[in-house]
Order: sequence, then C-alpha cells, then structure tokens
Amino acid sequence: MCHERAPLHCFVPPYLLREIARRGTPDQQAWAWRALEVSEQFRGERRALGAIAAAVTTPAGAKRRSVYDAAGGTSLPGKLVRSEGEGRTKDVAVDEAYDGAGATWDLFSEVYGRNSIDGRGMRLDSTVHFGQSYDNAFWNGRQMVYGDGDGRIFHRFTRAIDVIGHELAHGVSQFEAGFAYEGESGALSEHLSDVFGILVRQRKRREKAQDSDWIVGKGLLMPKVKAAGIRSMKAPGTAYDDPVLGKDPQPAHMRDYVETWDDNGGVHINSGIPNRAFYEAATRIGGYAWERAGKIWYEALCDRLRGDSGFRDAVSATLSVALERYGPTSAEAVAVRDGWAAVGLKPATRGR
Repeated sequence: MCHERAPLHCFVPPYLLREIARRGTPDQQAWAWRALEVSEQFRGERRALGAIAAAVTTPAGAKRRSVYDAAGGTSLPGKLVRSEGEGRTKDVAVDEAYDGAGATWDLFSEVYGRNSIDGRGMRLDSTVHFGQSYDNAFWNGRQMVYGDGDGRIFHRFTRAIDVIGHELAHGVSQFEAGFAYEGESGALSEHLSDVFGILVRQRKRREKAQDSDWIVGKGLLMPKVKAAGIRSMKAPGTAYDDPVLGKDPQPAHMRDYVETWDDNGGVHINSGIPNRAFYEAATRIGGYAWERAGKIWYEALCDRLRGDSGFRDAVSATLSVALERYGPTSAEAVAVRDGWAAVGLKPATRGR
C-alpha cells in the first residue's frame, strides 16, 4: 500500500523506509519491509473508496468521529472503541486519534468554513493499532489508519498531531484539486498536507509563525534517533542525519530540484521547495499562520489548483488570491511573492 506506485498517501516516505531496510539491524530491516509491504492488499482501493466516501456524511456542521482498534491486524476498520461525544478511554492511541481528528476538523471548520474533509460533512473514521510494529500512518481515501511504530525508531503515529492533520489534509486535496500523485503535482499534494498539518499543531498550541520550529513529525522518532522530525519546512534537508535513516534528501530551492523516478517522481522529496516558500511567506506576514497565509493557500487549493498543477501554477494561484484578498501593495501579497522568490520561483511579473 505504501509502495511508491500505489495511490495511497503514507506519511513516512518509501525512500526512508528503504534506508532503514538497508542500514538497520535485522529487526529494524524486518519492520521496514513490513511497512513497505504489509498492506499491499489495499493497493488500488483508494480511488474506489474516494468515489463512495460522499455517502459517509453527516449534517452540515456536525462533527462525527469514530475510532476503531485493529488489534494488530490489517482488517479495516476493526472494532469500534470510541464514538463522538464519548469520554476518554484507557488507550492513549485511541484518544490521540480522536483528539487529532477533532483538531483538524476544527481548523477547517472554524477557520476556513469547511464542513469536514469533503466539505459535505464526511464522518472522520480512524483505525489504531494497525499491523505489528507498523511504521506508518495513511489516508486510504475514506479513513485514517495508524501503526504503533516499532518502538526503536518510531513512536506510535498518533503521537504527532501534525501527522494526523497531514494525512487528513490529503482527503481535502482529494476532494478539491485531486492532484495526480507524481512529480510536481504530487509534491504539491504533500506540500499542502504538510502546510495544514503544521497549522493544526500551531493552532492547537496557539503558536505564532515566528515562534514555531516548523518541524513536521516532531516527536515521532525515538530519542536515540538523530532527527528533529521527518521534514523541516524552515530548512528542508536538515530534519535528520542518522546512521540508520540516512540524511534528509529534501531540497530547499529549485536549483536543487531532484529529478528521480523514485518516490513517484520525488513527491516527498521536492515538496521541500514549496514548504519553504510557505514558511517564508507565513513568517513575513507574521502572526498566526493559519489565518492569512493559511487562508491564501486554502483558497488556492479549493479554487485555483487542478490535478495537473505544478509549482508555477501554485505560485500564480497563491499570489492571485493574495492580490484579490489584500491588494497589490499589501504585506500579504509582497510576502507571498517574496516567499516563492526565496526558493527560486519568482513570479513572472510583479503585482500580477
């Protein structure tokens, strides 16, 4: 399922898991291969699930979360263990999945006026304890699925709220732009999920743009791993440098764009370029990034970007939103333009 040719969206990129499979201990190698292969039976199901997901809706404005327990198996969704409005359980992963889904729903509803992931009240279903020592989390087109991690490299995947926000944001992109998951369009899908994932975390912490570390997946890796997280939006390429994981391969500028057949044409790798552009724009604007910067990127996703959009399209889309919302000489428009210019994607003309 997390094979790079598969259409599902997994948080941990396949190239990182292959590094573990090559460099790790025998146990670590086995866990990495399991993460790459265990869910192959789901391959190809995402499109079909997405097509019927609209049927799983609730009335406008009604939050509806359900958390299931796979109990170490791979059958979905598993046993229902917590529903909307029920109290906390004794299972930390269950409660983290429930709370993270709620924080993501709140961001999209309260800030962007969106009725759940699909915009039509889609129920937020999650499954925890998927597989044995499963080192990943994914959105399968209809629900969230979380592994517990192996306990030596990765913690449980519900531990990082930005991972939850990231994966659920793939659902938003699925119902809006519907990005082709390859090359620049796939990198935009990963980029936008990182944007909304980090905004979920920042909003939960009431953290301003200039005060955030902009690390995606912070706290997901065990303390002995030489890593701040999985990706750095502030400084792509610096998130980890570890004997088992290898070195973070993300570029921070178009001059270093990685041409590769791996990772669906580098969707997790080259997303570092627009990630840094958003960081630059958000910190230049200042304040809470989910407000002005986040609204610009959200409107661009919903109204301007399409399945085959590339980086230049994202530049034009976000800048046009900023110009229309705030005006050609506004701090917001200047920040967006300068943010893209900082990564080698200067708009063709100033102000338009």
